[in-house]
Amino acid sequence: MAGTAAPAWRNWAGTETATATEVRAPRDVDEISAAITDAADRGQTVRARGSGHSFTAVGAAHDIALDLSHWTGIVAADETTGEVTVRSGTGLAAVNTALDGIGRALANLGDIDAQTVSGAISTGTHGTGARLGGIATQVSALELVLADGTVAHCSATERPDLFAAARIGLGALGVISTITLRTEPAFALAAEERPEPLDDVLANLDTNCAENDHFEFYWFPYGHNALTKRNNRLPVGAQPKPLGRARRFFEYEVVENAAFGALCKIGRAIPALVRPLNKLSAAVLSPRTYSDVSHKVFVTSRRVRFVESEYAIPRDSLGDVLTELRAQVPRLAEPVMFPVEVRVAARDDIWLSTAYDRDSAYLAIHQYLGMPYRAYFDLFESIVGAVGGRPHWGKMHTLDADALRERYPRFDDFRRVRSEVDPGGRFRNPYCDRVLGQIA
Repeated sequence: MAGTAAPAWRNWAGTETATATEVRAPRDVDEISAAITDAADRGQTVRARGSGHSFTAVGAAHDIALDLSHWTGIVAADETTGEVTVRSGTGLAAVNTALDGIGRALANLGDIDAQTVSGAISTGTHGTGARLGGIATQVSALELVLADGTVAHCSATERPDLFAAARIGLGALGVISTITLRTEPAFALAAEERPEPLDDVLANLDTNCAENDHFEFYWFPYGHNALTKRNNRLPVGAQPKPLGRARRFFEYEVVENAAFGALCKIGRAIPALVRPLNKLSAAVLSPRTYSDVSHKVFVTSRRVRFVESEYAIPRDSLGDVLTELRAQVPRLAEPVMFPVEVRVAARDDIWLSTAYDRDSAYLAIHQYLGMPYRAYFDLFESIVGAVGGRPHWGKMHTLDADALRERYPRFDDFRRVRSEVDPGGRFRNPYCDRVLGQIA
């Protein structure tokens, strides 16, 4: 179990850093267990690092860090149930490729696949779809290594409380070793992307959410248009028609990454140009239609670095929240370069899910890395907080355990399970201390 990664760690955006005393790279469950028991013997903490794609310090390890890059791949695939068990260090991109290879797919995904599958579920990563939940809702069973080094299995019928907590557990309950996912026969999606007036998008939101498998939109804060995205399943047997290689490269790498990145750099250097550049970005949005295997439509290349905050709000509050945001953002002294992303999800029963017991809309705000963002993010938090917004666990927010308890009906149930399985705080870190509080 030799260390392969440096003890110093930083997340993708460079907003969080940590230095571990030791890095372990386990290759099996016994080595994960040994790392945990060694930490206990030394009175230290232990955390799995993941890919570092969170904007918070949820993945930071200050004592023993676990690098799970050698603990990857599919363990088992049940042809009858469609359930597929994967090792926790497997990246989402690798999961999607492996599932595709056996004719299976996940029903819903976000637009980033850089995370490990365990990190994605542990922080509540989600896509969009009014009838669908986040990635954690597609989990049917988990195996965790607990604070005493023992292995626990949980599902809806086996240790159900642990299962309700651990599907989105922030790494605070144990080290996930394997995840069993409910999958579907592989399918293709038809994608339709086009600019539309934001007022029309909001007026037709319920219809768009009801009539499309996956609906979302992006709005540049100083423009009047939104870029809408509708993804719908093709009939079984239909032949996908993906974008050609040249056009795909131009649309995603040249326009959405290189060109937009260049505009962001100009805006960072000359803030007075941000508003006209933002309006230009909204004005040049162009329509496109194509179809492809599902994960290639869900996932988008994101090379321009940014900071992000995202909150889930009751879906019927979206219009009021966006109206307030549209009125207030232009009054900020420091301009905003990046668009606002809006998605939806169905309610679920996972205790720390941002969609627990309510149909939800997600608003994600961004700012180009290196540009001022604090006043913007504070404004956003105050607006969404007024309607009981719940922050994405992997994205920037300022809430603590006292505030979060008011927004999650099962918050104290989660804390109870945490105290039962990790009474000594073996898996804690400063972020968990802030958002979950000290172990009772």
